[in-house]
Amino acid sequence: MKQYNAKKILNIALAGHGGCGKTSVAESMIYLAKASERLGNIADGNTVLDYDSEEIKRQTSILTSVAPIEWKNTKINIIDTPGLFDFEGGVAEGMRAADSALIVVSGKDGVNVGTEKAVKAATKAGLTKIFFVNGLCDESARFYRVFESLKATFGPTVCPVVVPYIVDGQANTYVNLFDYKAYKYDTDGSVVQTPLPDMGDRLEGLREAIKEAVAETSEELLDKFIMGEEFTPEEIILGVSKGVKDGTICPVFCGDAHNTFAFDQLLNSLVWLAPTAADKGDEIAVDVDGEPVEISVNENAAAAAVVFKTVVDPFVGKLSYVKVVSGKVSADTPLVNMRTGTQERIGKVLTVRGKKQVETDYIGAGDIGAIPKLASVKTGDTLCSPLRKVVLEGIDYPVSSYTMAIYPVTKGDEDKVAQGLAKLSEEDPTIKYVTNHETHEMLISGLGEQHLDVVISKLKSKFNVEAVLKKQKIAYRETIRKKVSAQGRYKKQSGGHGQFGDVWIEFEPCESEGLEFAERVVGGAVPKNFFPAVEKGLRDSIKKGVLAGYPMVGIRATLYDGSYHPVDSSEMSFKTAASMAYKNGIPNASPTLLEPIGSLKVTLPDSNMGDVMGEVNKRRGRVLGMTPAEDSGMQIVEGEVPMAEMDNFATYLRQVTQGRGSYEFAFARYEDAPANVAQKIIEKAKADAE
Repeated sequence: MKQYNAKKILNIALAGHGGCGKTSVAESMIYLAKASERLGNIADGNTVLDYDSEEIKRQTSILTSVAPIEWKNTKINIIDTPGLFDFEGGVAEGMRAADSALIVVSGKDGVNVGTEKAVKAATKAGLTKIFFVNGLCDESARFYRVFESLKATFGPTVCPVVVPYIVDGQANTYVNLFDYKAYKYDTDGSVVQTPLPDMGDRLEGLREAIKEAVAETSEELLDKFIMGEEFTPEEIILGVSKGVKDGTICPVFCGDAHNTFAFDQLLNSLVWLAPTAADKGDEIAVDVDGEPVEISVNENAAAAAVVFKTVVDPFVGKLSYVKVVSGKVSADTPLVNMRTGTQERIGKVLTVRGKKQVETDYIGAGDIGAIPKLASVKTGDTLCSPLRKVVLEGIDYPVSSYTMAIYPVTKGDEDKVAQGLAKLSEEDPTIKYVTNHETHEMLISGLGEQHLDVVISKLKSKFNVEAVLKKQKIAYRETIRKKVSAQGRYKKQSGGHGQFGDVWIEFEPCESEGLEFAERVVGGAVPKNFFPAVEKGLRDSIKKGVLAGYPMVGIRATLYDGSYHPVDSSEMSFKTAASMAYKNGIPNASPTLLEPIGSLKVTLPDSNMGDVMGEVNKRRGRVLGMTPAEDSGMQIVEGEVPMAEMDNFATYLRQVTQGRGSYEFAFARYEDAPANVAQKIIEKAKADAE
């Protein structure tokens, strides 16, 4: 593929609800542009963009993929993003690299939550939004109902460009409302211009929708529209072009990806409607002093690129996908990784189409490509010239709230699992993993059940290690609520020197994280050199509480009396005596079980407030307050919930809000567990110990 200037490059992310046909739309564009010899089919597992073995097996996109095509002397970088909410991290990556978002909508199912989320993500990223209603050859498709739903949901900026003429449920003819021409398509791939069909009042209504959208682009045109004056053809074309580029108009196209119907019209229109990398690619970065600096799309400027995606292969190594904002990136370009401060050695640069990689001379400003074998580079890193050090905006990933414990099937494979997760989290930063040293579990967090299921599957296929997911153990604590005194007396005679230690210790509640040790021994009842041994004996003892074996916190232990033997006393004997005092005293100090409480922050639609607040109460939580969210129609509910009650909350919230809701949850403090809850935990701990 030849090199293109930024004025001739379009970076377009495909987004939308799962199952709407994004990958099929991309395949039609690739096939029609002759970048592939066949029209890929998801069911056959032979698409250009869903090439990962997990995607082929599941017949759905789980990774962001890239494919450049050429159309009318323009390079279009197609960035296909996943539609399932569990792989939303891929949408964040695709939006970071794109200048426009082509939002695919099912002609049968219409506007869905995924449509709304795609529009929201594109708006947040400042991208131009273009709709494509797909699957119109399905007899159950209803284009005009979907179009009205788009206008009702996203406002008068939604503007029809290509619409179908449907006869007996068949959409073989498509009308372009700009040139007022109709085109008939056949399954053999042929397309012919045909006389404009009689669509009655509907055609006039659609033209009115265009005028309404154009009127929104300027005060002058709005006045003209209000006065009932007609727009000239030039005003309509220029108004739509300007409106699409600045985001005030969202054009609507349609067709069918399974047979490429109307895709020539989509591609033709994208070339003159969609903003180029030169139009939209300028960015505000931060220099080494933290000051904002504008980075313009200029091939002759110092190089600056952002890594928007990483692929890790255990055999081939790492592949870093980059969007070059300014300058050129080539094998001889010195680049500094601004996160690490080190200079990266560029061996070669690649153009990538799905899994196919082709070496290229350079990646120019505004373009997308990949660099292999950058071992220390991560997704979101800025690579720039040492002559102009700047940090570009990274990637804002969704919060990973669904957490499970992960165990290797084969004992001793813990390191293999950890190494595999480290590689997978490089590829997908929404995968988080930590080791809880208290429960001795490795915990993995993701965006949902399916997300973690894919992780388990990839550990097996990529790293040959089998693992299973389990509900995570909860790190309970124990404490006391009453002040008591107890003696610990240790005496052992076994010929020669014996062992003797005798202590009186006062135990009482306090606010410490663990043990607070003090002494008020008078008269040398216990020599000072044995104090550390007493403290050590107590610190070892509190690691295991008397109720269920959980660590004890909030205890002040004061050594106030005792006795010793000048020959038989030793550090070991006093350490043992201290642990005996602990065992004698703590059961009488009203020991209680503490459970961890987390602070919960849920963002959800107004209509789901009652359901979620009821669910929080059902999970033994309490609602602390509600505030309106930034997005209209959304609320933020804050509360506190025991961590033991949160294991499937992510699934519940997704179901009740149809995927619109999200939440953050973090440890806040420990509280007394209710008696009935504590009893079950204690019984289970005793059963496990047996």
